[in-house]
Amino acid sequence: MRLKSIELSGFKSFAKKTELQFASAITSIVGPNGSGKSNVAESFRFVLGEQSMKSMRGRRGEDMIWNGSPSVTRAGRASVKLVFDNSDRALNLDFDEVSIERVVNRDGSNEYVLNGSTVRLRDINELLAQANIGSSSHHIISQGEADRILSSTPRERREMLEDALGLTAYLYKREEAGKKLEKTAENMREVEGLRRELAPHLKFLQSQVRKIEESQKLRDDLAQKYLEYLKRESIYVRVREEMLRAERQTPEHEHRDLQNRIVTLRASLEAKKDDVGASKLVHLEEDARRASTRRDALGRELGRIEGELLAAERLSHVVKETVPASQAREFAQKVEEELEEAMRTEVDMRQRVAALIVLAKDFLRRITEGDQSEPGHSKDELLARKVQLEDELTKVAEEESRITEEIATLRRALEGEKDASREAERELFSAMSRRSELEGILARLRAQAEILEREQSALKQELGEAGAFIGRLVYDYETFEVKSASGAPLSDAEIAGEPRTQQEDRRKKIERLKIRLEESGLGNSHEILKEHQETLERDEFLARELTDLETSREHLLALIDDLTKTLATRFSEGIEKINIEFNNFFMLMFGGGTAALTLVEAKPSRRDGRPTNLQNEDLFREDDEESQEEGVEISISLPHKRVKGLHMLSGGERALTSIALIFAMSQVNPPPFLILDETDAALDEANSRRYGDMIATLAKRSQLIVITHNRETMSRAGILYGITMGSDGVSKLLSVRFEDALAVAK
Repeated sequence: MRLKSIELSGFKSFAKKTELQFASAITSIVGPNGSGKSNVAESFRFVLGEQSMKSMRGRRGEDMIWNGSPSVTRAGRASVKLVFDNSDRALNLDFDEVSIERVVNRDGSNEYVLNGSTVRLRDINELLAQANIGSSSHHIISQGEADRILSSTPRERREMLEDALGLTAYLYKREEAGKKLEKTAENMREVEGLRRELAPHLKFLQSQVRKIEESQKLRDDLAQKYLEYLKRESIYVRVREEMLRAERQTPEHEHRDLQNRIVTLRASLEAKKDDVGASKLVHLEEDARRASTRRDALGRELGRIEGELLAAERLSHVVKETVPASQAREFAQKVEEELEEAMRTEVDMRQRVAALIVLAKDFLRRITEGDQSEPGHSKDELLARKVQLEDELTKVAEEESRITEEIATLRRALEGEKDASREAERELFSAMSRRSELEGILARLRAQAEILEREQSALKQELGEAGAFIGRLVYDYETFEVKSASGAPLSDAEIAGEPRTQQEDRRKKIERLKIRLEESGLGNSHEILKEHQETLERDEFLARELTDLETSREHLLALIDDLTKTLATRFSEGIEKINIEFNNFFMLMFGGGTAALTLVEAKPSRRDGRPTNLQNEDLFREDDEESQEEGVEISISLPHKRVKGLHMLSGGERALTSIALIFAMSQVNPPPFLILDETDAALDEANSRRYGDMIATLAKRSQLIVITHNRETMSRAGILYGITMGSDGVSKLLSVRFEDALAVAK
């Protein structure tokens, strides 16, 4: 990489655009004092990113801008542009030519431009570090600043040497890794905090999910029991309905035939007008049959009313005020148990007890489902109806008794008569007697059919309630397969022939499961499960983030460790090489003697002046002025003198020593260019020749821009630029001959 040119516009005394081309290994800039020569050196510092205004002889950014004169107005901004030949790609950019420009405005704002694109100062620093052009500006030595490396602290001296050795890129990487490590630690703390905040809520949701899972097990158990119950009940109802239909067929046919036969016999007997008694007997028998039918109907109705009254009395202490559904179910179950016991012991009360069972089921359905249908009769209405039915039943019973007595009296009267119609009468009486038997059978079958209808209605209600608990799964009962304890499928006949008490036991278990399911109180389980899943995924994501951050932290720590070791190794190796060159240059400059750099441990000092041998020394560690990093000390020994320390050197000796060290640094890791701003001002003629020889040697490895008054130094330059300043205060670039430059130097 080679420096091609520098362009100044509005920078300090260079009010107008001024360009210097660097086509020679050594370029010398000459001119009288006050002409602005040193502003060229400062322009290099400026464009390379120097942030210290003091080092550029200013207090603020605005001081870098041409401030005007009576004849030339002040500039609004200052800019300096460097152009490099990058054919060798020393700068990591795919361009043969690279330009770096810095602009400062009157408001103090700065702009950095790389090949026409605005970039950050950090981007400029990182790019230049690749070519050993660092921020410490060891390659720009101004008049009066050559002594800086000697007067610096060990730590500052170490930084200059690191810059000179080309370690800046590693330092940038380590600094960047350190910032990333701090950011990673901050992110880890943040993620850990988020997980801590999330943990209690996740724990609560997990407990809710466990309850939901337990509730789901109950629901699954309930579903299985419900499906079996509904399947068995539907088979029982269907089989029982088919059986009743088959049982009714023969009695109904026989009843119809007898009815026709009786009609025929009556007609035959009525045709015999002289047989008034027989005709009357027929009418009385008909009246007795009607009275018996009416009495049976009233008895059934009275039994139903009494059943409702009994249920109302048993439930009066429950329904007077609102009660939980679980208590209502428990009460209804107890009523059913009592009534079923009555059925097993009171055979004559089967119809009444069956009515009470249906009533209890209906009450249970209304309590659990909140049935909004029309309510039943009140207790007073039932009592009034009962009294009415009892009166009617008494009257019908008396009427039936009277008719029965008349029939008996008439039969006794007719038995004495001997008539040809006696055989027809006996046949009629026999037919009527059989008809009465058949009507009793049919009445019993009708009662069973009514009970079956109520059971069918209860099945439909049970289906609705099951749907409320197990959803659409309830429809699977139709395909559910009922099996025995051994696992073999059961036939419909086996299912229908089972004792009804076993089915009632199944229903009681179902009711208990429903109560437990209701008491679980987890109705909005879908939302809870969804929230738990989302929260769990969030926690798992944070856990993965934490793992990734921990991995990144380990990698950064390893990277920092590697960079630190690399820096230590390369710095140590570089110091050894610099020491060799430093000693050689020192001996050349002084005609003998020795010079060396030594790595030392920087000693901490107290800002408040307190002693370091206190018992609680750790309390003051944060007040240390110096860090514990290594620094660099300089030790020298002049020939023929007993001078051993830098503080004992004269001004000229310090200048020669600093030049020797700077040139040694440049030889070990040569920068692309060096700017020497009157560093030879304090040299006598003999030392000037040595200085000239040294820069000639340096020019073989680095471009040199030398600002000088020394004729010996000028004689080594390939290009001379003259700087002059007129009455307008503007620095101008002049083409000068070498002889003219010598005259100016005098």
